[in-house]
Amino acid sequence: MNLLGKIWRLLPAWLRTRITRISQRTFTVSVAAVITNDAGQVLLLDHVLRPASGWGIPGGFIGFGEQPEDALRREVAEETGIELTDVRLYRIRTLKRHVEILFLARPVGDPTVLSREIVSLGWFTAEDLPAAMNVGQQNLIREILRTES
Repeated sequence: MNLLGKIWRLLPAWLRTRITRISQRTFTVSVAAVITNDAGQVLLLDHVLRPASGWGIPGGFIGFGEQPEDALRREVAEETGIELTDVRLYRIRTLKRHVEILFLARPVGDPTVLSREIVSLGWFTAEDLPAAMNVGQQNLIREILRTES
């Protein structure tokens, strides 16, 4: 893990939120995807800027003037080198001053770590998700894998 990621994880949650709010003045909009392969596994990334274990689904913030699906494709390509197919909107939800847009997608190609923000990546079944991963994302992934397969 790089130094920035270590420092970020040591910061209290309120300070991480404050830093994000300074860089994103009004509200933030992010995209993410549950990307599944033919074996019924989900792609997870160990991201240096995520609190706790760092493991989670791929995604990131939308750039000014960028469309959500374009932002998702850009983020996934920058971090893993894969393209996406069968991209479908799953849900949109709001959390205080944040809008989260979640997609379902399938990979084209084999993912590899391309960004310094990513420590590692892997394919996981619903039964072998990283234990320290955010419980909300674990539950979301299990629900999607159960209902979409």
